[in-house]
Amino acid sequence: MNKEELIAKLKIIIKPYTANNEAYDNLTENTDFIKDLEINSANLVDIVLDIEENFDVVIDNTDMERMLDVKTAVEIIETKLAAK
Repeated sequence: MNKEELIAKLKIIIKPYTANNEAYDNLTENTDFIKDLEINSANLVDIVLDIEENFDVVIDNTDMERMLDVKTAVEIIETKLAAK
């Protein structure tokens, strides 16, 4: 799975939790989940759980705390997929 496919799949996962649709429509690697998409911290946990389920990976607390923007989320997912 390449980066574009991964981001497309991630977009589908975060859509239900996004409060700012304009930022969602213009999502890039630099999009911040909290500042730009206005996703609250409780929903960030839901997103991590959805990522784990969709990509069949386990994300530990350290990685979860770092997963605040699209770029970092993609890097973490890529690392977890590569380790499988």
